[in-house]
Amino acid sequence: MIENAVAAISGVSLALGCLLMLSGALGLLRFPDFYTRMHAAGITDTLASFLIICGLMPMAGWSLALAKLGMILLFIFFTGPTASHALARAAQLGRPALAVDGQVDAGVVEEVGSAAVEVEPDSGRI
Repeated sequence: MIENAVAAISGVSLALGCLLMLSGALGLLRFPDFYTRMHAAGITDTLASFLIICGLMPMAGWSLALAKLGMILLFIFFTGPTASHALARAAQLGRPALAVDGQVDAGVVEEVGSAAVEVEPDSGRI
């Protein structure tokens, strides 16, 4: 009886983790610019990995595999957001094009009043 409940909880956690990972992959394909794509990947991969590993833990029982899964979970929990932050910071310094109204804006020409003004990209670092 308890084995069935553990298997059901593990299955639900694995299924939710896989669906969340799939939604993150779709976000990488669907979102218009780098920052929204990175946000979709950074958030969903950490949470999906957490759900998948939490789904595997009850199936492992009390063994060395459970300890290894716990260490992997802690490693992903700390390194995933750190890597996403480092990637976003490097992109901010490189200034990629942002999406404006669904179209990628390269920042070449900007409308000011009735005249078009040429805009040069800022080469300075923050």
